[in-house]
Amino acid sequence: MLLGCVTYNLLKDWDLETIIRNLEEAGYDAVELRTGHKHDVEPSLTSEQRKEVAARFQRSKVRLLSYGSTCEFESPDADERRRQVELGKQWVELAHDTGAWGVKVRPNGMPAGVPQETTVQNIAAGLRELGDYGQRYGVEIWMEVHGPTTQNPPVSAAIMKATKHDNVGVCWNSNPTDVVDGSVKPSFLLLKQWIRNVHINDLSNSYPWRELFTLLRDSGYERYTLAEVDPPSKEPERFLRYYRALWAELNRTCPKHEEE
Repeated sequence: MLLGCVTYNLLKDWDLETIIRNLEEAGYDAVELRTGHKHDVEPSLTSEQRKEVAARFQRSKVRLLSYGSTCEFESPDADERRRQVELGKQWVELAHDTGAWGVKVRPNGMPAGVPQETTVQNIAAGLRELGDYGQRYGVEIWMEVHGPTTQNPPVSAAIMKATKHDNVGVCWNSNPTDVVDGSVKPSFLLLKQWIRNVHINDLSNSYPWRELFTLLRDSGYERYTLAEVDPPSKEPERFLRYYRALWAELNRTCPKHEEE
């Protein structure tokens, strides 16, 4: 596994050059650029600007892994769902043009007064269409395990089962709702087959990080774990180094690594 960082919330006030420089110095491997932050890498970029972003990352040790969009498909309004899908397609095109591997989307809860199964099918339809579009561009779609109700692993699993698309996976989000009787294993097993990306947060809290890291390694996961830290640190450069040290210790001491 490799370590990266989401610009939310730790890096939100840095421009792109500062992000790359500080992540390189702290020994990070990748970044997910979330929309709405100072780096300003958005679908509105011109063709020339996209080439500049791609070239900058090609010169860097930091991989432009993904874009953290806020596209969501649970609305009962068909026109709004269509608008969100079309916005998602713009993110796919940006990812293709700048060399990113994936685009993160999210559900953000269940609309009131709508049967849950209806919303599951609405979300799945949006994911399938975006999955098809991403496949044409060589860009994966990652559904973040996110939002009231929708972050519950059984609900996320139901969405993925309804989606049935090889180009659509989940972004594990390290939510408190993952934990059942002190363990994340039941939730992990529900979503294991779809995990394409992982968000991690405060490695010093009570979440069972060592168990998660062991489960990831035992499953053969060889992608990225991305630090998504909120609230932001007042000393972000120092925090990045501290966080990497915690992450390295967890990665070093999980059982499978010891056996190797």
